[in-house]
Formats: sequence, structure tokens, C-alpha cells
Amino acid sequence: MDHDAHQTAATVSPNPLTPRQIVEQALAHLDHLLPAQAPILNFVHHNTLHGYQHLPFEQALAAAEQLTGIHAYWPDEEFRRRYRAGRITAVDLDAVFAQRPALAAETPLVQIGERTIRRGEVLRISLIYGVEALSLNQLVWQMEELSATRRFQDDVPEWSRQRLLDAARREGLTDAGAALEDLWRAGLEGFRLPAFTLHPEELVDLQLTLAKSLLARFRGAGTLEDGPIVHKRMQAESLALLERLFAEVGQTITLRGLLRMLTGQDWFDQIRPELIRLSAAHLDEGLAAWNLPDRDQGLYAAWRRLAKSDQTLAGLPEDPLAAISAELQRLGLAASRWEGYLTRLALELPGWAGMMNWRQHHPDYPANRNAPVRLADLLAVRLCLDRLQLERLCRETWGVEGTLPALRGYFTARPAEALIRYALHEGRLPEYLASRARALIEGGITSSLSSLPPADEGSKAAWNMLADMIWTWRHSPVATDPGTHTVHGSAWRLFRLAQHLGLSGGELRALAPADREQLLAVLDELPSARRGALWQAAYEHHYRTALINALANNHGRWSPHQRDLLQAQVVFCIDDREEGFRRHLEELNPQIETLGAAGFFGVAMNWRGLDDRTVTPLCPVVVTPVHEIREVARPGTEAQHIHRNQRRAWRDRLRALYQEIRRNLLSSALLIDPLALGVLPTLAGKVFAPNPQGRLAETAAALLVPDAPTQVAITAIDDRLPATPEQPRPGFTDAEQADRVAGLLRNIGLTTRFAPLVVLMGHGSMSQNNPHLGAYDCGACGGRHGGPNARTFAAMANRPEVRALLPARGIQLPAECWFVGAEHNTCDEQITFYDQSDLPESAQAALRELQRDLDRACQWSAHERCRRFASAPQNPTLARALRHVVERSRDFSQARPELGHATNAAALVGRRTMSQGVFLDRRAFLVSYDPTQDPDGKILEGILLAVGPVGAGINLEYYFSTVNNERLGCGTKTPHNVTGLFAVMEGTSSDLRTGLPRQMIEIHEPVRLQMVVEAQTDILAAIYGRQAGLRELIGNEWVQLIAKHPDSGEFALFDPASGFAPWTGPMQSLPVCARSGDWYRGQIDPLPPALIGATA
Repeated sequence: MDHDAHQTAATVSPNPLTPRQIVEQALAHLDHLLPAQAPILNFVHHNTLHGYQHLPFEQALAAAEQLTGIHAYWPDEEFRRRYRAGRITAVDLDAVFAQRPALAAETPLVQIGERTIRRGEVLRISLIYGVEALSLNQLVWQMEELSATRRFQDDVPEWSRQRLLDAARREGLTDAGAALEDLWRAGLEGFRLPAFTLHPEELVDLQLTLAKSLLARFRGAGTLEDGPIVHKRMQAESLALLERLFAEVGQTITLRGLLRMLTGQDWFDQIRPELIRLSAAHLDEGLAAWNLPDRDQGLYAAWRRLAKSDQTLAGLPEDPLAAISAELQRLGLAASRWEGYLTRLALELPGWAGMMNWRQHHPDYPANRNAPVRLADLLAVRLCLDRLQLERLCRETWGVEGTLPALRGYFTARPAEALIRYALHEGRLPEYLASRARALIEGGITSSLSSLPPADEGSKAAWNMLADMIWTWRHSPVATDPGTHTVHGSAWRLFRLAQHLGLSGGELRALAPADREQLLAVLDELPSARRGALWQAAYEHHYRTALINALANNHGRWSPHQRDLLQAQVVFCIDDREEGFRRHLEELNPQIETLGAAGFFGVAMNWRGLDDRTVTPLCPVVVTPVHEIREVARPGTEAQHIHRNQRRAWRDRLRALYQEIRRNLLSSALLIDPLALGVLPTLAGKVFAPNPQGRLAETAAALLVPDAPTQVAITAIDDRLPATPEQPRPGFTDAEQADRVAGLLRNIGLTTRFAPLVVLMGHGSMSQNNPHLGAYDCGACGGRHGGPNARTFAAMANRPEVRALLPARGIQLPAECWFVGAEHNTCDEQITFYDQSDLPESAQAALRELQRDLDRACQWSAHERCRRFASAPQNPTLARALRHVVERSRDFSQARPELGHATNAAALVGRRTMSQGVFLDRRAFLVSYDPTQDPDGKILEGILLAVGPVGAGINLEYYFSTVNNERLGCGTKTPHNVTGLFAVMEGTSSDLRTGLPRQMIEIHEPVRLQMVVEAQTDILAAIYGRQAGLRELIGNEWVQLIAKHPDSGEFALFDPASGFAPWTGPMQSLPVCARSGDWYRGQIDPLPPALIGATA
């Protein structure tokens, strides 16, 4: 059923849904809303708001904020900081306003003499400076401490100040303080507000004068008696408030939220720890020594057996779906609100609910064999626990049953109590009213309420009197009531706006009331979400313009055929971290050509390393491997492997013994303290001397379990065996191997001009004490290392049987060309080569020569990375820089072993000449593609189908984790605990933290992925029309598409509404540096592009 249409299915279906079907439908819908993060060992980047991807980006963020309250843009101040730093300019804002006709930026708003103030001018002031209302106390502080009404605000530009003062001089005011004071008074007069000189403490006695003024306003309502008119108005508003609150249950709040508004108590504080303990015990994947009893029956069944001794929970249904529907019916909640209610419940613990949902939708996940998981179990337990707390709170507070009808009946008869409770716990009452409300609610009517009639606890007269006072205050000029002009609201905002417009008091007085209202109305057109969207678009426009300008400057600098004698070709993963490495390698040796491909190199496989007990899929998560590749002993090394296996068995026994000592109740009490003395030096070494300790640990591990020569078993023994996801076949047939070799080489445009050595460079990462390690590994390999894929591809490409099949596929490999598999560790910059002994001596000599250049490139890569590490040495030597990154990778206390994909912003799909020699600051995914070999775009279509989702997943997870790290990321690593070996949480009873930790995104620049594709626009448009997945990503602007014409070098921007339009930005010259280091040396902030190296 369609993602949105299901919400109304119950009403449009000819056959009404049963309660069970309603619950099932609601749970199915939650799959679109809950976090989809896998257990942390299988961490793979994905769009945090994946459930909204069917909507345009800005609509999606607005819808998510409406449902969850999570703002998915940077705060305004972050954008304003970039504006002040020149990272967003007036030109960028002009471009964004021009792209949005609905803003009507050029429409005249107010005419003052010969000056026309247009809407865009007011909108820009709102964006750049912020013209928000203050609280009452903030205004008093501004006036008393800063003399705000006699001094310009610090952010008012000089030209605005000068214009205001010039106008004031013409009105006879020569002093700046007097001019501003006159401007302030003009604003008060315009809204007919009294001069504001009262201190907040003087508001205690304000209610009588305010009441009289308000009563005079309401005399036309039909009565001349002071009391009844206020009381009637109070009752009407209280009943309307009740109606709104009860209508929101199941829409925007749960009963927990309703009672928190009316009592200030949150019963979830009592439920949360128990619910989390149960969930953690059920989902545990081997950390706990004692498991939850009966967890093989499911969470709800296990909990139900534990709770059977509680008589208040007697008679619970055995089926969790039946329990959910029974509890919702007992609450008195209409069936039409069940889906919303369950959604709200799940979103109160989104991490745990999301993990339950992920496990449920991955039934083959190994841990499910011992602990089957259903999201319904969690919600059934939650509703049952809610019932206990709801009954207790309602009985203790009001003596009523914990149901919606009972609560509605109680408060309908007591609307004054509802108003008082709501106003108090809303937190906006002045203290003189808040203290009275607390005293009345607590039942202690003290001398502070001496003005109220004497009454017993719960006296209706006492409630009514205080409710009337609160109603009176809420409609006063010192309160904030929608539609009412206040001193600290309308008057202050107009005062701030007039300063930035350069308007004097006289000019403000000359405005008609409707003009003043229009000025404020335009400010109100930019709520937080809309401001965020405008800022974000301007921020991205700035980066996109700089990127296109750099690529335009680079067009024609390099010839694709200039290298007749290539020393080597190195195929890297498209990973943005390799952009810097490739750039440095090309600078060191121009006879090395670098290319980029998805890091699984077209070989989707289940991998079983020599010591692995189970297979690991090494491919994009959307692909299911049908082949298995194993690492096996090389022929003739059987004795070495027997010895190694014996040593490994001893090591495994020691590890098991250590774990048993830690987990066993008796041994842990007796032996942990003595063993701690032996472990302490290791821990101290990891923290205070990570490099020596790391080398020592590696040496000890090699002595304990020595390495033995291995190879990969890539060839199927029996070609007739089918290869299926259910039964992956060991090895590939010769034809399958040839298909994969030819497929990758065609994709990257490497079909001729082969160098003597072609290196497939996979990548992975390493670090200590880092639960999010998978987030640093290869996304194209499912969050694992890509070395085995590179090794397997090289082994395939070197086989004579495979080479014999390649000419029929359009590729002829020279006999002197050899392939080598390798893996680059992006954390410590070390490179591992595989199966070097299989190479002939000539290729081994070429590899040794290449390794020297690669070693230097590792140093330069480490050097460039150090500029963004706060704890790195400043301006280090190359050797010192490399030593520093190695130490980071081994440091047990290091929260930032590397910065991962931080700052990723672009994906460049095309020939290397498009971006070679451009400093892109490690921000771009580089995907090799030759449009001259793909006239119909079929190769490009396959590339975009792979690169689009993978790049967008990485980019969007970094985006959302950056703009709101507490809600859409997982906060700082410091308090994280690994729970059950499947996720992290803060302390022992928090929600599971999803997304990326703060230490991974601190330097990230949150822009949507700018995908630049070297292809003709008609080819891209045809691909866009054929592929629904790309239409969703690009058409909904989660990714932004830019085309570069392969011949002319002209750029075109894609607009989902109108198609491609030429880029018309003026081309500006760029700095030119001999080496990358000349551009970034001494810099710690993000850098714009520059041209590197001599032109060809």
C-alpha cells in the first residue's frame, strides 16, 4: 500500500478494518518513520529521513519537524556566522530569492518619500540579523543594562545608521541617543502601547489595572458587571483549551504528554528504565552473561511470564497485537487515532523501536535465531506499563479512572482547574501567579492567596478566582498572546527592523497603521523552517558556484592522451578520503594514473577469511551475494597452517577463559583485582604510549599466531552448481570472472592503454575503543574492508583462462600487464599488498618502484589531514605527520582516530581530466567514467544507480548528524556505552543513539551532494526518465545534479520542474600552486578550490 494512502484506508475501505488490522497497518507504517540503522557491527550510512524521501527535500524536513519537533537545519546563528565569514554572500541570497518567485522579493512593500522598501529587503534583514521578539525580562535587561533604546544594536550596518541619523537631523534630533529614543517611542505610539518602564517585580500588582483596561475593552460584550465578563471569557477559553488538548491525543501527543501538561509529572521516568532493561536483555548478542528468561518466545511473552504475579496485569492476552488493541480500547481512544497514538509511542524511544523494527524486517539476522523480535512486542509492553502509571497518577491526583472519557468528564466540570494546571506547567506565568497556582494545586492556600476567598482544598471559588487572574494576565500587553501587540514583541521587533532599514522616528510615524502591520507580517513569513531552507539553499549555492568555477577553470588543462608511457594505474575506491591521496600521488609521479570505482570493484561476494567462522557480505547493502570466496592455505604450506591453527586454538582458549573469568560470578569476585594489575600496563600503554604499545602488541600477536601464506579460492569447482542467495556457490565460473573484470574496466573507461601494473586499492579503517568503526570502512562493501574484493578481482584478472575470454567482451589485456590487490588504511595510512609472490619478477620490480611513490603519498596524505586535527602538531614534517596519524589509530583514548567522510560535498562522475589538478579539500567522491566510450549512456546509467544511493546515504547521514547532532545524531562519544554488542547508549537507561557521534561531524559542512556528471544533458535526462530511484533522489532534490558537456566543457544545472538550464555564473580566476601543500599549509579551516600543478 502507498506510503501516504494507507492512513485513510480504514475510512475509504468498503469493509471496515478489524482492530487487529488497524494495529498491523499502523506498525507497517512505522517502518517509514523509525531509524533504520542496523546493529553497529553492520553500520552502513543511509539517509536518516529515509521515510520521507518520497517528498521534496524541504517538504520532507518540514513534515519531519511537524511530526517529531526536530529542526533539520543548522540553527540561524550557524548560518549567520558563515555569512559574516564570507561563506555565504549577498549574491548567494539574491540567487536564492530569484529562484523562489513565491517570496515576491521585488514587490514594493512600503513607500517613504522617494524611497521604496521592497519585501526582499525586509526578508534579508530577518535572515541575516534576526528580528525576533524578546521575553519581558530580556527586554527589561536590554533597556536597563544596555540602554538598548538609546544605542544602535551592534549588528546594524554603518549605512543604516547613517541614513537614520541623517533623517533624524532633518527632524531636529542631532544626538544619536535622542534619535533612537524617538524611534522607540514612535513604535510604541504606532501600536498604542504605553511607555514601558516597569520592572518585572512591579508586575505583581498589575492585575487590577490590567483587568480594568481589559474590562473596558469587553464592555461591548453585553454586560456591565466586571466579574462575570472575565469569568465567562475564561471559561470559554478553558473549554476550548480542553477540546484542543483532548483532540491532540493520538495526533501530536499521548496520554503521557497530556498528563505531563496537567500535572508536571512524567510517568515515563519510571517506565523507561524497566523498558530499556527488558529490551537490552532481549536483544543482547553475547555481552550479557545471563540472558532474559524465555526470550526465545519473544519480548512480550517473556515479559508477560515475568509479570504474571502482578494482579493488576492479570488476564493479559497472549498475543501482543491483541494486547495493543485491548489497551487502546481500554483508554477510550477512537480507532481512527490508534495509528497516530502508536506512532507517538514508538517515537518516544525511536532508537529502541527502530532496532526492534530493523531486526523484525531482517529475519535472517543471526541473533534472531535465539531471540525473535517484533516491534509489536515492545509497544504491547509499553502500553501495559503505561496503564499502571496512568491509573496510579489519575487515582492519586483526581480520584478518577485513567481513561480519556473519565479525564474529559472531570475537567469539563472544572475548566478553571484545567487552565491553571496548563498555564503553570507551560512555564510562562510570572512568579506572582505561578506561586499561587502551585499553592492551590498542592492544596495549601497560604497567606499569599489572602486576596482569594477563604476556601478548602479544591474550592471551586479559589480555582475560578485564580483562573480569572491568569486569563487577565494572558491578555495583557506584558504577556504574549497571538494577535496582540506587545512591548517586547511587536514594538521591539519594529524598533530593530527600523534601525536596519535606516528609518527615523518621524518616518515611522508617517507610516499608515497598515504599513506597520505589513512590515511585521513579512517578518512572520519566515518561520524557523523556512529560514533554514533559505539559508541552506544560499550556503549550497556558494559551494556549488565555487565548485563549477573551479572545474570550468580546469577544463582543457589536461589531455587524456598525454601519457604514452604509464608506469602504473591505481584504481581507488570512490571514497572522498581518497581524493587527497590521489592528488598527492599524481603530483609525486605524473606517470601514475589514478581512477575511481565503487570499492567492491564489481565483485559482490560472501567472504570467509582464514580465521572466520561465518561469511561476511562484501558488497553494497542493496545487493545479495550469490557467490562465496574463501581465503585458503597455499599449496605446500600445510605444515605452517597446522602449526598456526594449533596456536590459534590456544589463543582462543585463553580468550574464552578470560571472558569466563570476567563473567563468572565467583571467579570475577576472586580474580579480577589480581588480573587488573597485569592489564594495567597494557591500558596505560594504549593511552600514554600508543605507538610503542601498538608495535609491541602486533609483534606479540605475530609470535603467538604466526602468519602463513594464503590465497583466495575464486574458481568454482563445479560450474553446474546454481548460485543463489539461499545457497551461494563457492567461487565464480570462468565466464562470470570475465564478466566482472570486463564490467569494471568498461565502467571506469580503462579498456586500452594499460600500464604494466594495475593496482586495485580497496580501503578500510582501524582504531581503538571505537564502536562506530564500521562507519569509517567502505560503504560499497557493506561497512567492511574492501581489501578482499581488490584481492579477488586481481586474482581473476591475472588468470589466463579469464584473459582468453576478455577479447570477446571488447578488452585485450597485454601479456605484460599484471593486476595487484591492495588495501589502504585511511586511518593510519598504511597499505597492504596481496599475493605479491604470484607476480613475475618484472612486475615485482615495478611494484617496488610504485611502493616508494605510494609511501610518499601516504606521508603527504597524513600531512594534509593533520591540518584539520586540533591535537596534531602545527606544520609538521612529513614523517612527523605520518607518525601522528599512526598514533591516533592506536590511541585507546582517541575519540577522533580519523574524521571519516566529514566535509563530503560532491561526487564527480567523469574522466580524471575533469578534476585532476584541482584542490577539492578531500570533499569529493571521484568516479571514473569515460563518456566517449558510452554513446548511449548505458554504462553511466549503471554507475548512477550505484553511486547515487551510496553517495546520498553517506552525505545525508553526515548532513543530519551535523545540523542536529543531539536529535538526529548520537551526541558525543564520551558517555557512550556499548549495549549488548549491537548499539550504543548513554549511561545505562537511555534511548539507543543512532546516527553519527559529534566527534565525526565537528568539521563537517552540511551541504547536499553536488553530483557533477560529464555527459550530455539529453543522455542524463533519458536516464532520469527511466529510473524511478534516481527521480526520487534527484527530482526531490536530496541530491543536486550538474552536467558538464564532454566536449565544450559547458555546465548545466538540473531543475526538477524545468529540466537542465545553462550555468551562467561568471568564471573567476583561481589561485595556482605548484603543490597541494603550498595551498593548505598553515590553514585549519575549509579551503576553496585552487589549481595545482603545471598545465599540460
